[in-house]
Amino acid sequence: MQPSEATVLKHVKNQAPQWAALLIATVVVGVVVGLSSALLSEFLGVVERFFLHFHESLHQPFANSVAPLCRLGAVFLGGLIAAAIWWWQRNRLQPFVGIKGALQGETMPIGSTVVNVLTQIFYVGTGGSVGRELAPRQAGVVLAQRWEMLSQKIGLAKLSDTDRKLILASAAGAGFAGVYIAPFTGMLFAVEMLLKKITVKTVSISLVMSVVAMAVGALAKGYGPYYSLADMHFSHATWFLVILVGPLSGLLGGLGRRAFAWAEEHQTQGRGIFWQLPLAAGLTGLIAMAFPAIMGNGRGIVQLAIDSHPAVVGILLVGGLAKLVMTVGTIRAGAAGGTLTPAIALGAVVGVAALSLVHPWFMAVPFGQAAILGGSCFLAASQQAPLMAMLMMFEITHLDYSAMMPLSLGVALATLASQLVVAPQERLRWWG
Repeated sequence: MQPSEATVLKHVKNQAPQWAALLIATVVVGVVVGLSSALLSEFLGVVERFFLHFHESLHQPFANSVAPLCRLGAVFLGGLIAAAIWWWQRNRLQPFVGIKGALQGETMPIGSTVVNVLTQIFYVGTGGSVGRELAPRQAGVVLAQRWEMLSQKIGLAKLSDTDRKLILASAAGAGFAGVYIAPFTGMLFAVEMLLKKITVKTVSISLVMSVVAMAVGALAKGYGPYYSLADMHFSHATWFLVILVGPLSGLLGGLGRRAFAWAEEHQTQGRGIFWQLPLAAGLTGLIAMAFPAIMGNGRGIVQLAIDSHPAVVGILLVGGLAKLVMTVGTIRAGAAGGTLTPAIALGAVVGVAALSLVHPWFMAVPFGQAAILGGSCFLAASQQAPLMAMLMMFEITHLDYSAMMPLSLGVALATLASQLVVAPQERLRWWG
């Protein structure tokens, strides 16, 4: 039996204060998170200029112009400093609460969270081999929680538990959107990876917040792409290449997911960080003396793969393997950080390596497009988020519509193939 019009109007009237509070939170948190993302981007630049006399950009994605000894010294010193700060944060400040804990109702302590976020950006800025996208997401969630507390004091309606969780997840996605200027990626991170619930409401709220954060973040970063791809037109040949790249990247991405999870599960928390993280940093620096693209979140490796040709694929394979080992080792040694952008780097190497094997039959496919296909597929498998992986590559590379078919097919094949190697409990969830 359908409710009467009067009943519907009464329900709408009763829910109006909650809807008003939800919409105000969406815009306000979006602005604040966008500002925090812009400030984190500026802080990264300050650290890079101080330690490496270098500023990462589209046309200079890694510190190849910096002297080898300076690269070694910067990342090693960064590891020493970060180890001390993280030990202090974990053992002297309030116990840290992550994004998952916040979504379950725990409160993220402001002091411990700020220290953790800034240390992540600092360590990546000195050349540490780990992603930096976790920091703006954590900053977004802690700011959203503070807005929730403030909104109660100024008389706004209290959000339901479901709406509160939606705002927090959206804030995490908005943090990513504000740094990488990628609103659809932020929205899909919230609804596909955190909430695992795609509805009109979740998509609308998270997308609006990500768009607001992106607009604010772009005031500092502009709207340019993150990766530079010369040939944007994906030919029909890529449809067939992705039949190889998709499953291969999916299998390796699934194994990468397990490696990242192992590192996080066994991460050093005690005094061991004083020698383990500097050791990881020192090894990173030694490799960086010959292969500087290993430093940071992997942007340099992706750009090298995009600009590659058959003669350098062997070097890229060695560099990609080193990136995997050092990222896993860095997280295991006690560093906090993201794994999304390192996953793209690893996948880009897989993509160009796969193309090099069949290059005589796919001469029309540029190595840059193979790198993009591999990065997207590896990311989809390692994060178990095919929609986010596909849209992320579109947004941060500014791809045209011809990439839609190969990327769609690739992330689907990669996610399917990854089920052969991911943890059994994840396989059970995948099959429903």
